[in-house]
Amino acid sequence: MPNLILNSVASLSAMGLLFGAGLAYASQKFAVEVDPRVEAINEALPGANCGGCGFPGCGGLANAIVNGEAAINACPVGGASVAEKIGEIMGLSADAGEKKVAKVICKGTCNNAKEKSEYYGIKDCRAAAMVSGGSKSCQYGCLGMGTCVNVCQFGAITIKDGIAHIDKDKCVACGKCLEVCPKAVIAWAPYDQEVIIECNSKEFGKDVKTKCAVGCIGCQICVKACPFNAIEFENNLAKIDYSKCTQCMVCVEKCPTKAISGEINNRKKAVVEEESCVGCTICKKNCPVEAIEGELKEKHTVIEDKCIGCGVCIKKCPKKAIKFK
Repeated sequence: MPNLILNSVASLSAMGLLFGAGLAYASQKFAVEVDPRVEAINEALPGANCGGCGFPGCGGLANAIVNGEAAINACPVGGASVAEKIGEIMGLSADAGEKKVAKVICKGTCNNAKEKSEYYGIKDCRAAAMVSGGSKSCQYGCLGMGTCVNVCQFGAITIKDGIAHIDKDKCVACGKCLEVCPKAVIAWAPYDQEVIIECNSKEFGKDVKTKCAVGCIGCQICVKACPFNAIEFENNLAKIDYSKCTQCMVCVEKCPTKAISGEINNRKKAVVEEESCVGCTICKKNCPVEAIEGELKEKHTVIEDKCIGCGVCIKKCPKKAIKFK
């Protein structure tokens, strides 16, 4: 019996040693080489694994960057700081680009939008939309059931007064809320964009007015008033081209239904630093609202009441003599 136990132990030990040696050989023979940059980039990424970059998690993005399939600033969560770290790893200069966030383009709160029926069922926007388009009279408005809230992993969305609200400081631009919204009432907007047309309705003005107090009625006043041709009109709805918008807020002032958001009190005002001004009149010639006065070779001043804070004068001034206050 003792010999049997010893033989069994010896056999198992020999088998373990043999299999171990085989696995060690196989790990060397069939090893897959991993680019060290992939691991370094993966460590630099925030680890949210949100999929906002379009790849399966941070590991997928790291591989894509190394393989040249994604830009070094592809992570919407990490922003400029992460892009800079990845740029150092890849030996490339980082262009952070403009951060974007999700924005609910609807003001149809309980007080502003009329209800056409009462919905009793699963508290889900997709389910509610299948029942005559939802309870609200406007078929394009936010239903406020919180489907977007449930898919947001970062606690950036809440329901207030019947519609969804997104905290741009918490939004990581993963796009999950855009995917699940049955009304397509969530859209991308630049992080710093304050002037936004918060209406999604494609109906004619008369129909909009009967259903919502703050909807776009298609009057096109904003289109005509914009000094920079930054607003287009399509499908009975005004739309801002953010690449052209200077956030001068002229459209905010002119909109008769207040469908365009923007805090007028936050409007910036330009001011000329007289010690740097050479009186070239370039700013005066380029101001779209004639808010700058002064003759050639004289110090110029900004008429504060007329200034719309568009920043054109600041960009055009060759002496950098104009600042926002």
